[in-house]
Amino acid sequence: MGARIVVVGGGFAGAGVAQRLEKLAPGADVRLVSPDDHLLYLPLLPQVAAGVLSPRAAVLSLSRRLRRTVVVPGRAVGVDLDARQVLVRSITGGHEVLGYDRLVLAPGSVTKVMDIPGLREFGRGCKTLAEAEFLRDHVLAQLEVANASTDPDERARRCRFVVVGGGYAGVETAANLQRTTTGLARRFPRLDPSLVQWHVVQHAHELMPDLGHRLSEDTRRVLVARGVHVDLATALVGADGGSVTLSDGRRLATSTLIWTAGVAPSPLVGRLDAETSHGRLVVRPDLSVPGRPEVFALGDAAAVPDIVTGDGAVCPPTAQHATRQAPVAAANIAAGLAGRPTHDYRHRDLGLVVDLGGTAAVAKPFGIGLAGAPAAAVTRGYHLWALGSPTAMARVASNWALRAVQGENTVRLGFLTGSSGRLAEFEHTDDYLDPAQVRAVVAARPD
Repeated sequence: MGARIVVVGGGFAGAGVAQRLEKLAPGADVRLVSPDDHLLYLPLLPQVAAGVLSPRAAVLSLSRRLRRTVVVPGRAVGVDLDARQVLVRSITGGHEVLGYDRLVLAPGSVTKVMDIPGLREFGRGCKTLAEAEFLRDHVLAQLEVANASTDPDERARRCRFVVVGGGYAGVETAANLQRTTTGLARRFPRLDPSLVQWHVVQHAHELMPDLGHRLSEDTRRVLVARGVHVDLATALVGADGGSVTLSDGRRLATSTLIWTAGVAPSPLVGRLDAETSHGRLVVRPDLSVPGRPEVFALGDAAAVPDIVTGDGAVCPPTAQHATRQAPVAAANIAAGLAGRPTHDYRHRDLGLVVDLGGTAAVAKPFGIGLAGAPAAAVTRGYHLWALGSPTAMARVASNWALRAVQGENTVRLGFLTGSSGRLAEFEHTDDYLDPAQVRAVVAARPD
């Protein structure tokens, strides 16, 4: 029997490692732990929330990418590094224990939640496919209720949407949903489109500071020209079921608080007996965990040294890095099994792209700042290329074409009606166990 390799996480990092190991270590028993049967392309979630893309357009089938890897349908809720065991909670509710000779930790990230009164109860995210679909249904429902209401205060509250976080996710979510809701409001006979108000609340003095001042200002101008209220150097200090309170003292009546103010590594990382840095698992440049040569970590949950930039920097948690770290991790695992030396992860930054809906976008490919239609062409071209699958490319491109022809889709699916929408519910942040708890669960299992 070949080496037992367990990969935790079915995102770009984890799925990429498993796919490459099928070629580099053909005799290995590779098992990938994921609660979903698909790889989610996170940058397209704002377009799913806005109805520009169908949910299936933002995912890639794991069964199409992986031929020999066994996909274990469940969530890795704990790891005992000393016993070399991964505890998996199956999608059926039971537990399974996976032993390993090599472990790959790529559990990804969750929405970063701060200790703000009311945020955990009333904040809604856009980090998972379910959250994006819930958000779309929720926003459409607010317009429907406002259209049916005769109370002017309720109509105004239902039509105001507040996005906290002026980074890439927040800006794209606000830009795409604002465009959608403004178009949809015209279809409701009793609803004045001018009632629809979007706010972007950003604690920094610029939107998306990493893009540079010019592109940040270009983005702000696009949003403001559409009627979006951009509140810079402002923070959320409280929320309840009918309003949010900002650091400048304003209280905005709203039924929709969308929280996109940063990401945090999967809570699984904090439950390990291993060193972390700002919540991310410390790894060597070759992606191995210090003191645990059989364990590798990459993607959003790993503090991968950026040896190109230097000065102690680590690679940012982006899909671009996760995708490019995967083949390095797989090659190093195969090298270790064969007794060969490993290699460090190096990269060349390809730049950043931000879709603002329609023909509006900003981009910085290879350090070249672009805005408007050229940026939109680069942005959409990059997304198609990054999908890496002709089927997925065709599906996304056809969705874009249908949207251009038929306009806004007013259908609210309603299948998430019974969900609270809380971040902890959709992102399962309360599910994880420390090593002692893992050992207790394993010991209690029947032989």
